[in-house]
Amino acid sequence: MPEQTPEKKQSLWKRITASREASLLLVLIVLCALIEIRSPEFLTFSNIGEILKNNAVIMIMSLGMLCVLLTGGIDISITSTLALSGMTVGMLFKYKVIQSTALGFLIAIAIGAACGALIGVIVSRGGVMPIIATMGFMYIYRGLAYLIANSQWAGADALGSFTDFALSSSLGFGVINNVIMITILCYVVFFILLKWTKFGRSIYAIGSNREAAEISGTHVARVEFLVYLIMGLLAGLCGALSVTVYSSAQPNMVLGKEMDVIAACVIGGVSMSGGRGSVGGALLGSLILAVIAKALPLVGIDSIAQNTVKGVIILAVVILNVVTKRMMDRSNLERRKI
Repeated sequence: MPEQTPEKKQSLWKRITASREASLLLVLIVLCALIEIRSPEFLTFSNIGEILKNNAVIMIMSLGMLCVLLTGGIDISITSTLALSGMTVGMLFKYKVIQSTALGFLIAIAIGAACGALIGVIVSRGGVMPIIATMGFMYIYRGLAYLIANSQWAGADALGSFTDFALSSSLGFGVINNVIMITILCYVVFFILLKWTKFGRSIYAIGSNREAAEISGTHVARVEFLVYLIMGLLAGLCGALSVTVYSSAQPNMVLGKEMDVIAACVIGGVSMSGGRGSVGGALLGSLILAVIAKALPLVGIDSIAQNTVKGVIILAVVILNVVTKRMMDRSNLERRKI
């Protein structure tokens, strides 16, 4: 039997490192395996379900952020939009203005979409830098959430049947939790949207080369407006989900978590300068962040040190992404030479 050459032995490793998603999947598997060794209850079905449900908000908003980043923009107002929509719905339930769960979700989504549309107009039509526009709206929307709260909050008793949504599996045919099912549906829709639609191709085109996209007939301002509207819509949806998952509506909901959403995208290989990234990468980045957040307390890391450890792990994964990208570029260059 002929001896394998070093090139053949290395082929599997090359295949893994040549794909950003494959390398991220490997990181996720290794992380889960290490944590399982330290804490055997980590990979139980119930624990995995809790991880997915508790991190659904970050996972869903990562899809919107993916679209925004692909165009070369950014939105740091998303958690304020979430708080405004969630707080509004919470107070409407508290004062018995509405009692329908479906109506509560529709109102939250409508508020989020309106918030995103306003940002979209300022950025796409007004020509304001996304970081500046969304920073201003971050304070505006959070302030409105506090005004609506009026020094109050809505707990489980006030929310009534709305909190039952996160406990039910009616959307998942009695098997999959409602919150997880919505997350799955969002990822399926965005996978199709970005991979097989003209709108998805336009998003990538704008981020890759804005001038070329305009010359080729892409309506850049319209696409930019729509990605911010979509981001706001998802933030509104997550506002309702956050209220039902945590059985609480408060104006300081998920304060500062916009950085986790951006980090999930960056970990997933989404370029901050636009034009590069995928739904699969955003999913894996979100899952890696979710696993890290759940694992740190389980393995006995002190709460004071958790953010430091989390930052180190994120940095290591990002460095791996950079190395993988360079290897991919080198491989592509070698193929062109051949």
